[in-house]
Amino acid sequence: MEKEKALTFANTHRDFVITLNKRVSEYFKSNNLRKQGNREMYVKTTFMFALYFTPYVLMITGVITGILPLLVSVLVMGLGLAGIGLSVMHDANHGAYSGKKWINTMMGYSLNLVGANAFNWKIQHNVLHHSFTNVHDHDEDISPRGVLRLSPTSPWKKAHRYQFIYAWFLYGMMTIAWLGYKDFARIVRYHRSGLAGKQQASMVREWFILMVTKVSYVGYIFVLPLLTTALVWWQILLGIIIMHYVAGFVLAIIFQPAHVVEGTEFPLPDQHNVLETNWAVHQLMTTTNFGNRSRWFSWYVGGLNFQIEHHLFPNICHVHYRNLSGIVRSTALEFGLPYKTFNTFADALRGHARLLKKLGKQPLYNHA
Repeated sequence: MEKEKALTFANTHRDFVITLNKRVSEYFKSNNLRKQGNREMYVKTTFMFALYFTPYVLMITGVITGILPLLVSVLVMGLGLAGIGLSVMHDANHGAYSGKKWINTMMGYSLNLVGANAFNWKIQHNVLHHSFTNVHDHDEDISPRGVLRLSPTSPWKKAHRYQFIYAWFLYGMMTIAWLGYKDFARIVRYHRSGLAGKQQASMVREWFILMVTKVSYVGYIFVLPLLTTALVWWQILLGIIIMHYVAGFVLAIIFQPAHVVEGTEFPLPDQHNVLETNWAVHQLMTTTNFGNRSRWFSWYVGGLNFQIEHHLFPNICHVHYRNLSGIVRSTALEFGLPYKTFNTFADALRGHARLLKKLGKQPLYNHA
């Protein structure tokens, strides 16, 4: 049986890529800037960790008691958890937080600190999602997820008719799933598929890190409050679930409108397993910006509302995206290429909801 050819991109639009890279490099050179993080990034890191750990410390030391104060604290921790993911971990695991590899590695493990796993995330996000954005069977972000259909080439089920309603409730389960089966299932799958091997990973080491950090997380988020507070086990568990639900929902509604939204494309390769454009233009076709005018929103979400800039330059820290966006936009339009954007975050969410509804309708031909 002939082995299937690896998915590749067409060799097109070379002038665009050369021009864009040259202009971006000139921006950093002329302004004497590093492509990695700066003081803004370090201040933000401190803020996000404080947002997460301050309520936690106040709760386990008994400073905060009572149902309402505890609930507010849990909600704040959820926002802090999401903030660490959006504004700290994300840049670090792309190698964009610092020019020093060990700092990126250390800050990347902030994902493990809040219950997930950096090794799995880097394969799922950096390798699969960023390489083949919105490509069926290659980008896990749009792969079939239970009762969600996020791609026109995914199998259709009757339940999908209502996904534009129930999807919003399921989004909050994202980080809860990471805590349990998902990280374990992924590390096994990535090992068996050879993806882990391509990263030259030691599976003994990665399994050790996974198990130690999972146990450590359960220790400080569940066992320590059980030992130091008057809360009973189910109250602590409920608080953990609420915190993760808030974080998961925030993360989902930031990431989903960037790719699964009206106007973005879901390209398929030809019979030779070649996609129609080069990688950079593919990112323009499959990625959308939103809410770029709001500085506070951009600050909290780690510049991921400048998703086009992030996908074209994932190794550049997000603190630079606002200034790079003008360069990227003008260059794309100059070469007759798309630059997709929604004026507000609310507009992007509505665009996501409309696409969910469209994908929920029975297709003329069901891709089973």
